[in-house]
Amino acid sequence: MGEIGYDEFAKLDLRVGLIESAERVEGTERLLRLQVDLGSEKRTLVAGIADSYPPETLKGKKIVVLANLKPKTIRGIESRGMLLAADAGGKAVLLTVDRDAPVGANIR
Repeated sequence: MGEIGYDEFAKLDLRVGLIESAERVEGTERLLRLQVDLGSEKRTLVAGIADSYPPETLKGKKIVVLANLKPKTIRGIESRGMLLAADAGGKAVLLTVDRDAPVGANIR
Protein backbone atom coordinates (compact mmCIF):
# COMPACT_ATOMS: atom_id res chain seq x y z
CA MET A 1 0.00 0.00 0.00
CA GLY A 2 1.12 3.50 -0.71
CA GLU A 3 1.58 6.21 1.86
CA ILE A 4 -1.18 8.69 2.59
CA GLY A 5 -0.82 12.17 3.94
CA TYR A 6 -2.18 13.47 7.21
CA ASP A 7 -4.98 15.25 5.30
CA GLU A 8 -6.32 11.90 4.05
CA PHE A 9 -6.02 10.31 7.50
CA ALA A 10 -7.83 13.26 9.08
CA LYS A 11 -10.88 12.47 6.92
CA LEU A 12 -11.44 9.19 8.80
CA ASP A 13 -14.02 9.41 11.58
CA LEU A 14 -12.83 6.69 13.96
CA ARG A 15 -14.88 6.33 17.15
CA VAL A 16 -15.36 4.09 20.16
CA GLY A 17 -18.50 2.00 19.72
CA LEU A 18 -20.27 -0.25 22.21
CA ILE A 19 -21.79 -3.46 20.83
CA GLU A 20 -25.31 -3.70 22.23
CA SER A 21 -26.39 -6.81 20.34
CA ALA A 22 -25.17 -9.27 17.71
CA GLU A 23 -26.97 -11.88 15.66
CA ARG A 24 -26.19 -14.08 12.69
CA VAL A 25 -27.37 -12.94 9.27
CA GLU A 26 -29.70 -15.63 7.98
CA GLY A 27 -28.33 -17.68 5.11
CA THR A 28 -24.67 -16.86 5.75
CA GLU A 29 -21.85 -18.48 7.71
CA ARG A 30 -19.65 -15.40 8.28
CA LEU A 31 -21.91 -12.37 8.62
CA LEU A 32 -23.20 -10.83 11.83
CA ARG A 33 -25.62 -7.94 12.27
CA LEU A 34 -24.40 -5.71 15.10
CA GLN A 35 -26.25 -2.93 16.89
CA VAL A 36 -23.58 -0.44 17.97
CA ASP A 37 -23.91 2.61 20.22
CA LEU A 38 -21.70 5.49 19.03
CA GLY A 39 -22.72 7.84 21.84
CA SER A 40 -24.78 10.32 19.85
CA GLU A 41 -26.49 7.62 17.77
CA LYS A 42 -26.99 3.89 17.32
CA ARG A 43 -26.14 2.13 14.10
CA THR A 44 -26.37 -1.24 12.43
CA LEU A 45 -23.13 -2.73 11.13
CA VAL A 46 -22.75 -5.93 9.12
CA ALA A 47 -19.42 -7.64 9.75
CA GLY A 48 -17.85 -10.85 8.43
CA ILE A 49 -16.57 -12.04 11.81
CA ALA A 50 -18.93 -14.90 12.74
CA ASP A 51 -16.23 -17.51 12.15
CA SER A 52 -14.08 -15.77 14.79
CA TYR A 53 -16.68 -14.44 17.24
CA PRO A 54 -19.93 -16.19 18.19
CA PRO A 55 -22.60 -13.48 18.50
CA GLU A 56 -23.20 -14.12 22.20
CA THR A 57 -19.56 -13.17 23.00
CA LEU A 58 -19.77 -9.65 21.57
CA LYS A 59 -22.32 -7.81 23.70
CA GLY A 60 -20.63 -5.14 25.83
CA LYS A 61 -17.37 -4.99 23.87
CA LYS A 62 -16.00 -1.56 23.05
CA ILE A 63 -14.66 -1.56 19.51
CA VAL A 64 -13.14 0.82 16.98
CA VAL A 65 -15.63 1.92 14.29
CA LEU A 66 -15.04 3.78 11.03
CA ALA A 67 -18.16 5.92 11.24
CA ASN A 68 -18.01 7.95 8.03
CA LEU A 69 -17.88 5.07 5.57
CA LYS A 70 -20.65 5.35 2.97
CA PRO A 71 -23.57 3.03 3.86
CA LYS A 72 -23.73 -0.25 1.98
CA THR A 73 -26.57 -2.76 1.76
CA ILE A 74 -25.38 -6.29 2.48
CA ARG A 75 -27.90 -9.15 2.29
CA GLY A 76 -30.72 -6.60 2.50
CA ILE A 77 -29.31 -4.91 5.63
CA GLU A 78 -27.97 -1.36 5.49
CA SER A 79 -24.54 -1.32 7.15
CA ARG A 80 -23.63 2.18 8.39
CA GLY A 81 -19.96 1.89 9.24
CA MET A 82 -17.21 -0.67 9.63
CA LEU A 83 -15.57 -2.19 12.66
CA LEU A 84 -11.79 -2.50 12.61
CA ALA A 85 -10.16 -5.89 13.04
CA ALA A 86 -6.77 -7.44 12.40
CA ASP A 87 -6.36 -10.46 10.14
CA ALA A 88 -4.62 -13.18 12.13
CA GLY A 89 -4.17 -16.07 9.71
CA GLY A 90 -7.70 -15.82 8.34
CA LYS A 91 -9.31 -15.15 11.72
CA ALA A 92 -10.54 -11.71 12.77
CA VAL A 93 -9.18 -10.08 15.91
CA LEU A 94 -11.27 -7.08 16.93
CA LEU A 95 -9.55 -3.82 17.76
CA THR A 96 -10.95 -3.10 21.19
CA VAL A 97 -10.50 -0.28 23.66
CA ASP A 98 -8.40 -1.28 26.68
CA ARG A 99 -9.35 1.58 29.01
CA ASP A 100 -12.56 3.27 29.98
CA ALA A 101 -12.87 5.47 26.89
CA PRO A 102 -16.37 6.89 26.62
CA VAL A 103 -18.68 5.55 23.94
CA GLY A 104 -18.52 7.83 20.93
CA ALA A 105 -15.04 9.19 21.75
CA ASN A 106 -12.99 10.17 18.71
CA ILE A 107 -9.89 8.10 18.05
CA ARG A 108 -6.87 10.11 16.96
